[in-house]
Amino acid sequence: MTIDDMIERTIGHEGRYSNHADDTGGETMFGITKAVARANGYGGPMGQLTRDHAKAIYRRQYADKPGFSSVARVSPAIGAELFDTGVNMGPAYPALWLQQCLNALNSGGTHYADIREDGDIGPATLAALRAFLGRRGDAGERVLLKALNCLQGARYIDLAQRRSANESFLYGWIANRVAL
Repeated sequence: MTIDDMIERTIGHEGRYSNHADDTGGETMFGITKAVARANGYGGPMGQLTRDHAKAIYRRQYADKPGFSSVARVSPAIGAELFDTGVNMGPAYPALWLQQCLNALNSGGTHYADIREDGDIGPATLAALRAFLGRRGDAGERVLLKALNCLQGARYIDLAQRRSANESFLYGWIANRVAL
């Protein structure tokens, strides 16, 4: 799966214009919030944000900047999962979760050394991912995806417990974003 495929899939999940009363993100178009659009130079009405502009924001903010495009070059499935989760709840959570999972799955450091859990996906994180996949293969990739989805689902439930208005979104988040 390419970055463009990931972006198209995510736009499919997000839909077009929305301004749901319970959504703290306010107005969105193609899943891009008004604040993110403004931070990326878009000044027009959100309902008129073009698909191409949204795709450019997705690539810059949610694929390249957090390092998920680099992960996708190692594992398209893991990269796609991180990208989609990052779009929905911000890239800091899935970046950190990847590092936490890689450390927890390294058999006490016997398969590869622990990495810093700082949410910065750089050479050490990518090396750990390669080592994990080299040792565990396709089955390991599936386990890592499950672990990431477990953390994602737990975060969604936490968000709904902390803010009852988020219950409006919980079912859809779990149905459409958490894949096991």
